[in-house]
Amino acid sequence: MGKNKHCIHRPISRRQMLSTCGSGFGSLAFVSLLGGLGSACSRVEHMSSALSSAISTPHYIPKAKHVIFLYMDGGVSQVDSFDPKPRLAKENGGDPYKKFKVDATQFDNIGKILKSPWEFKQYGECGMPVSELFPHIASCVDDIALVRSMTSDFPEHTNANYFLHTGSGLQGRPSMGAWVTYGLGSENENLPAYVVLDGGLVPPGGLDNFNSGFLPASYQASVLKSQKIPLANIQPLEEAGLQDQKLAYIKQMDQSLMGKLGHADAVESAISNYELAYRMQSSVPELTEFSAETAATKKLYGFFSDDPHTRSYAAQCLLARRLVERGVRFIELTCPSVKADRWDQHNGLKDGHERNAHAVDQPIAGLLKDLKGRGLLDETLLVWTGEFGRTPFAQGSNGRDHNPSAFSMWMAGAGIKGGTIFGQTDDYGYRVVENKVTIHDLHATMLHLLGVNHEKLTFHFGGRDIRLTDVHGRVMQDILA
Repeated sequence: MGKNKHCIHRPISRRQMLSTCGSGFGSLAFVSLLGGLGSACSRVEHMSSALSSAISTPHYIPKAKHVIFLYMDGGVSQVDSFDPKPRLAKENGGDPYKKFKVDATQFDNIGKILKSPWEFKQYGECGMPVSELFPHIASCVDDIALVRSMTSDFPEHTNANYFLHTGSGLQGRPSMGAWVTYGLGSENENLPAYVVLDGGLVPPGGLDNFNSGFLPASYQASVLKSQKIPLANIQPLEEAGLQDQKLAYIKQMDQSLMGKLGHADAVESAISNYELAYRMQSSVPELTEFSAETAATKKLYGFFSDDPHTRSYAAQCLLARRLVERGVRFIELTCPSVKADRWDQHNGLKDGHERNAHAVDQPIAGLLKDLKGRGLLDETLLVWTGEFGRTPFAQGSNGRDHNPSAFSMWMAGAGIKGGTIFGQTDDYGYRVVENKVTIHDLHATMLHLLGVNHEKLTFHFGGRDIRLTDVHGRVMQDILA
């Protein structure tokens, strides 16, 4: 957990430890997996720390234990997905300059007003309108809270991605997953608390979107691929005894260095990460083994789709559910590498959005339904969003440019009031006119559902206490159950 007084942390007493472990002495045979009793005892300090993290105390009773963040890299068009605008159809081909104030755009190639190529229908008992791009997600709207009034401070991918992931448009800040695991710890000492499932596309801004920034390095994300071998060197390449000797020697060298340097986060985090990697060799192969999953479950997610990108994202979504079952705290899914190159359609809007939607629609709906069927949706928060939206007018003739002034996102699961629509944009879907929501508000709401007061989760750095939401953020109470 770290030693900052603002961190949510409650160490266990000796009485609590004995009470927790009293019935578990029969499992001492398990130490053979750790290379013998001697090497297992060398990990007592780490295991004690892990136990302490596992019972970290939230500020209040949490609704959610886990977060699955469905990141739609590139910026989904709100007026083509969840925010229908009939006026675009009526004025299709019109001059936007004659209808409203046009802001500067990323590429300054402003075309005519462009209607949505897709029809909208109302779904569920709540009657939520959804584009025909998402027929599977549309079947889940009664579990979804749709926010139509999201905004960003940045119109360019890299800065907008940093803002979405870290609460700052500048490189180097801790990601939201790092903040969550710093505050709440892990429920599984054999897996990382913060996992990014790599769909094949590294987002603009790179891996710094998932970094720990100025927090201890042990809180950065572990990146896994949704494949049979998700991580390099996860299979031991040498005998357990030899590997254990090497690890013991490395730890001895690191401790010797710490004896000279005193407290050194980089060294301590390296030790922690080495030990976690060692334990992952026994847990990750089982995690990614899908043979025990039924054919019905795989069909639900889209494993048998003709589209290889749907199959790829289905594996990510199923792996996310399995990570939740094993207590992983924060899971982010990146987009599959489709031919259209993420959701960033500056031209070829129809083809690009259809390819991306087909890849993620069925797997996401499958994940929602599977979590709900297993009783896991009550403790898992799902967040679906990109970094910004798109313009209601064309870029050129058949694309849409970036629009940070309004976009749609949705949340589902633990503590969320399903079938809810919050916020409103103008008749063109261009700007927010009611209940404006910021990225800081999104982060505050996510932390609130995890039982964390976003104003109290801080880390002292650069002469002041810093938090994920900076000096902003309000919880979106209207979408909470």
